[in-house]
Amino acid sequence: MPQHIVSAFDAELGGLRHGIAEMGGIAEKMLADATRALVRDDTVLAESVIAADPRLDALQREIEERGILTIARRQPLAADLREIVAALRIAGDLERAGDLSKNTGKRVLAMSGRNHPKRVLAGVQHMSELALGQLKDVLDAYAAGDIKSAVGVWERDGAIDALNNSLFRELLTYMMEDPRSISFCAHLLFCAKNIERIGDHTTNIAETIYYLVKGEPLAGERPKDDRSSFAVVEPPSGDIQT
Repeated sequence: MPQHIVSAFDAELGGLRHGIAEMGGIAEKMLADATRALVRDDTVLAESVIAADPRLDALQREIEERGILTIARRQPLAADLREIVAALRIAGDLERAGDLSKNTGKRVLAMSGRNHPKRVLAGVQHMSELALGQLKDVLDAYAAGDIKSAVGVWERDGAIDALNNSLFRELLTYMMEDPRSISFCAHLLFCAKNIERIGDHTTNIAETIYYLVKGEPLAGERPKDDRSSFAVVEPPSGDIQT
């Protein structure tokens, strides 16, 4: 392949990597700001999270268009093709992570001014800190082509699931003890689920990195521990009238 064609192809791949880096930075900030807005009941910050989402969507479309055009123009094989496919997959996961943070921002607006149970909010904040740490680590792993770090992120996904299970039970208990809290707690349940889903998208990215570097899928069952769909909470004793 002539040198100028190789250089142009490298530039196109570099453009995809740069786009992923920009998307990652936006997705990280949206998650951090959405959580801060939730904990502080900060509607201005929540609105800024919502306003950031169109840029993330635009970058995802741009990466998709660039990737498809590069495949059509260059007809890449092996590692080069995997890099383009990986960029398309990761862009999709980051776009979805942004949507989930945006949804949390919208829920902050809906909950504004209501009584916030501090202990539960601290649990949601801790979940978010874990998810944000994993997102940062997996984006670093992508930039460095580091499958060891990527697998480490993959293995840590269960910690976020376990926190989600605990919060789910605690919020159900709040709702049963005080029906006036049902609306607020329901919003918080969705916020916690948003964070758990961001963790899932981060795990997807880790699997994509493994595929990118090794040329094969990551073997083994994903370490999931989300049992919230099957949780049963007993009503407080003495609360049921016969």
